[in-house]
Amino acid sequence: MPASPSRTATLLSNLSSVTSRISTAALDANRPANKPIRLIAVSKLKPAADILALHNPPTTHLHFGENYVQELLEKSKLLPASIRWHFIGGLQSNKCVALARDVRGLWAVESVDSEKKASLLDRGWGERAEKSHEEQLRVFVQVNTSGEENKAGVDPVAGAVPLARFIREKCPRLRLQGVMTIGAIARSKATTPETENEDFVCLRETRDRIVRELGLQGGDAELELSMGMSEDFEGAIKLGSDEVRVGTTIFGERPPRSEAKVV
Repeated sequence: MPASPSRTATLLSNLSSVTSRISTAALDANRPANKPIRLIAVSKLKPAADILALHNPPTTHLHFGENYVQELLEKSKLLPASIRWHFIGGLQSNKCVALARDVRGLWAVESVDSEKKASLLDRGWGERAEKSHEEQLRVFVQVNTSGEENKAGVDPVAGAVPLARFIREKCPRLRLQGVMTIGAIARSKATTPETENEDFVCLRETRDRIVRELGLQGGDAELELSMGMSEDFEGAIKLGSDEVRVGTTIFGERPPRSEAKVV
């Protein structure tokens, strides 16, 4: 069932507003015009109709993010194959193979934080039935830049370089696309275009360390920074973010997981 005309109008207006803010922030940060910032519309716990409203012409938004494997599997079967799905939630080892093997249109997995999970994703990508898919699955190493115990991600100093090296050397079906952080909520709320967020600075330094220590050159050295959400994406762009993940500012508040419906 499609979204109502009023719901569609709200979604399109919200997306347009976010896109405009991203463009302004990119301009202020002197970002090259040939390197546009990717906007992931985070659609977790929102119905398929909302996603379709943004993916259909005239908007034709491509990149959507989901946090739960089962929900993503359902949505990828229901919605057009042209959608580019990003898995951005906490990654469980027992779901990695199914995620990489079965999600139609999977474009990237952004929350890789262990060698075991990387290996399982590599295996799952090799088991995909559709032969038209890309040779490599894009992955981001999730970095715990805030040091919070309840946050997933590798340590920026001790863990990021070894995991990046493992992915590049031991996982032939994976492409190291970049690094990702969620960061501390308090820092996000304190972030303004004038205030540098420590998590974003840390992620940028971590990316640079990976490039340096792995001796990456050319296209391989262009590792992306996935940082910035609804509260703080403009500050993230100022510090060099290549990709922002925006949910509530586009879709509105989410229902409790127990009440969420795909259809």
